[in-house]
Amino acid sequence: MAGSFVARYAPVADGLAALFHPHVEVVLHDLQTQTVVHIANNLSRRALGDESALEDLVVDPGKPVIGPYEKVNWDGGRIRSVSIVARGDDGVAIGLICVNMNLSVFEAARSALSLLLDSPVVKPQPETLFRDDWQERINAFLQDWLAGQGLTLAALSRHQKRELIHALEAQGAFRGRSAAPYVAKVLGLSRATVFNHLRALRAA
Repeated sequence: MAGSFVARYAPVADGLAALFHPHVEVVLHDLQTQTVVHIANNLSRRALGDESALEDLVVDPGKPVIGPYEKVNWDGGRIRSVSIVARGDDGVAIGLICVNMNLSVFEAARSALSLLLDSPVVKPQPETLFRDDWQERINAFLQDWLAGQGLTLAALSRHQKRELIHALEAQGAFRGRSAAPYVAKVLGLSRATVFNHLRALRAA
């Protein structure tokens, strides 16, 4: 099923990402395996095989498009997204096509693009979508932590990165199996370094 889903929709994802490069990312989530199976123009620093956290998603047959909605990216930037329900030949939902647009370039030209940025149809992220979105929660916590410390991600020292990992662990951010590799990529650390910090912290 996953192979059929990717074969059918990966070209669509690649085409959309190519057309709007470098500002749009398209992620395919397989509903059977609950994992990310394809990423075109990776902006979110997710990886193939990451958990999708879609177990509680209720697909409304009358609403094949979810959104647009907004969320926070790993660097604190705003992302505007729509999610499209993909169905097999039998009409059963087999996956989700998530199109994520980086708004940074548009915010810099807000006066010229106000119609796009101030669209009244934008809604909060639906509760039924990514109810346990570990990536969104990590991104939000990371930005709050940096703001509270008066720091930026690019300027973090190794000691400060270790403190941030400890703070994330205290919030339960590493419960998902994909969380540690994701945090490693965001912080510019190796996976081994993050796992070593976690082992030391949990053994204390």
